[in-house]
Amino acid sequence: MTQQYVLPLVDISNIGSDSFEERLQVARDLDKACVEAGLLYIKSAQFDGDIFRRLIDRAKHYFAADIDTKMRSYIGYSENHSGYVPIGEEQFGGGGYDLKEAFDVNYDYPLAEGRRPLLGPNLWPDMPGFREDVLAYYQHIKAIGHQLFRAFALALGLEETHFDAHLQHPPSQLRLIHYPFDPDAKDRPGIGAHTDYECFTLLFATAPGLQVINKQGKWADVPLIENMMIMNISDMMEIMSNGRYVATKHRVKKVKEERYSFPLFFSCDYDHVIAPMVKGEAPKYPPLKGGEHLYNQTAQTFAYLKRKIANGELALHNAVPLDSFGLHEAQAKA
Repeated sequence: MTQQYVLPLVDISNIGSDSFEERLQVARDLDKACVEAGLLYIKSAQFDGDIFRRLIDRAKHYFAADIDTKMRSYIGYSENHSGYVPIGEEQFGGGGYDLKEAFDVNYDYPLAEGRRPLLGPNLWPDMPGFREDVLAYYQHIKAIGHQLFRAFALALGLEETHFDAHLQHPPSQLRLIHYPFDPDAKDRPGIGAHTDYECFTLLFATAPGLQVINKQGKWADVPLIENMMIMNISDMMEIMSNGRYVATKHRVKKVKEERYSFPLFFSCDYDHVIAPMVKGEAPKYPPLKGGEHLYNQTAQTFAYLKRKIANGELALHNAVPLDSFGLHEAQAKA
């Protein structure tokens, strides 16, 4: 049984204002919403509808290709966990998988020096215009996300530019996700309940389907509102806020309607140590290396990385279970 969830809405149009007071007000509004819900609507005059529309068109064209064409850019061939994710590749927890396919884009890092498991050159399909329009969206939303990092710094009582030095080469990932039309699907919960691993996520989608656990422990539908994005708190921000903000456990229910979803997951630099930062509070979480946590969680969900672990090609260090963050005491039963 699900219910609709009334989410807070934050207008971040003034997030880049020349007025400090206007930027501070955005930070206060953001803080209030994240404390209340951990998942919220974001409205901004900065959103460029043309960039959004071109992304949808490129995604539709790409996913309409035959499987052999898409598998030429299979994520397992990449150096930085980018490329095509076929149906069944990704699993959360119980061994099943969602009926979805994806194309993942990471921060493009072509340099040989400073390579990390999630830092390297992106793998792209041979489709004219795809790379250009996808990167245009990535850069557009990344710029807004980095302004949000400044707002979070103010909200947590830090210097506004606190995160700037830790956002030089972050493994922030954009996913183009396709949930195909499924005439046999029932309007019921899917399988992939999880929290996101990074700091926060900005999501744009073409159809409803997202569900979140509310503070009463119930799965609630998240309505889609035109011209707005959905933002949710993720594992690393839960740590940095010392639990003030709680990572949002969510999933996509099974529906017949075809759906495209475009989450951009915002991280700090790979080697940045994530630790509680709230002054005057005893730390409730041990520190962890951001990129290592992100890669460990990723390796526990993707089939090609699980095979490497099973074959002894890959070993994880300091990995925590996938279900380590979020409202555990309120976890709903499907």
